[in-house]
Amino acid sequence: MTSAKQETPLLSVDRLSVRFPKADAPVIDRVSFSIDQGSTLALVGESGAGKSMTGLAVQRLIPDPGRITEGRITWKGIDLLTLPESRMRKIRGGEIGTVWQEPSSVMNPAIKVGRQIAEVVKVHTGVSAREARRKAVELLDHVRIPDGANRYHAYPGELSGGMLQRVVIAAAIACRPDLLIADEATTALDASVQRQVLELISELQSEIGMAILFVTHNLALVAEMADQVAVMRRGRIVESGAVLDLFENPTGGYTRELLEASPNLLAG
Repeated sequence: MTSAKQETPLLSVDRLSVRFPKADAPVIDRVSFSIDQGSTLALVGESGAGKSMTGLAVQRLIPDPGRITEGRITWKGIDLLTLPESRMRKIRGGEIGTVWQEPSSVMNPAIKVGRQIAEVVKVHTGVSAREARRKAVELLDHVRIPDGANRYHAYPGELSGGMLQRVVIAAAIACRPDLLIADEATTALDASVQRQVLELISELQSEIGMAILFVTHNLALVAEMADQVAVMRRGRIVESGAVLDLFENPTGGYTRELLEASPNLLAG
């Protein structure tokens, strides 16, 4: 009798810890989770819980003098902590794309937005400058930026917050990543624009088949966007599971507190 083959998760994080020298406690404390291809895992919790730092750790982008002190980060079966930085640079932006909370913080204000997208394409695919530009215009159209050929020449300061976030998404999906890390990607947007951006991310996920690590404090968005959820508090995952199961039957007091703050979460 043979057992069914179990697929390896796309991303597996095992007992990951991150410390800063003068901190009394680790900012990430033995965190474990996994994400399968095409699925969405949400990391939720209050500000300072360690959600964003976990997203940075996955990409080996912990700011100095922070250090990963324990654990493993396995990407497609490979331990990322053993790779040289040159290989990690190819994974970042190529196999793993990221959409940050404040698009203005990751866009160079002195460089046209289309050129910044084209540079991502060129670095990770090795195509010519002309082909990278063509692809950048195509990506701008793809994320529903009107008249992408002309918007290519716009500077970040000339675009609205919602439009600029679409540019960041275009850069993040330029190489059709296997994983998209969305770190509070819609927090700075008003409700109507937030809805448009979330719908765009969902459509791109269906089209590309990418997995998503969705970092947020908004439980209503988790109920809508995610398959699995991990609740973080003070650097630890205190509860995790399928979204509807966990929200309907939380076992931890902290999770119940979060849910009580969103009484209409599962309404409708």
